[in-house]
Amino acid sequence: MTTEARTDTLLPEALLAAAQRVIDANRAAGRKVSVAESCTGGLVTAALSEIVGSSDVLEAGLVTYSNEAKQELLGVSQDVLETFGAVSVAVAWAMARGAISRTRADTAVAITGIAGPGGGSEKKPVGTVVFARAVRGGDPDDITADMRNFGDLGRGGVRLQAALFALDLLMPDSTGP
Repeated sequence: MTTEARTDTLLPEALLAAAQRVIDANRAAGRKVSVAESCTGGLVTAALSEIVGSSDVLEAGLVTYSNEAKQELLGVSQDVLETFGAVSVAVAWAMARGAISRTRADTAVAITGIAGPGGGSEKKPVGTVVFARAVRGGDPDDITADMRNFGDLGRGGVRLQAALFALDLLMPDSTGP
């Protein structure tokens, strides 16, 4: 399937092209995907669902912006949130594992970060985003996660870069960050 220029969308073409690749590759592999999003606020799920026929591949998109939502919808423990903070490898991994356990997806990617303009710190500046990828049947002790700093690109820029990175992680041949 080819990506055609779309005039009925608000999403950037680069994001739609990446989503098209994810849908096509996972459809060919017979795989389903889920996304657990925090700082991207559903942008990855929106891009995937913009693709015609995405229901063949997209199992679920869970926007868990608050810590309470991360706990209730994904099973992230309060202890992990308090010990490591919402923007951490531990929380991203727990989010990805929660998405796998609560959906029928073969692969789940989680995204949590600081899009700005405020909220950053010296250790975790604006533009810091953490990703995790969980695979159904994978070893729960084999953590696939990475922290990236995209820089202070503005809120929209950070969210776009995070969404593009997350889409790469949803490719069936991805080995992770």
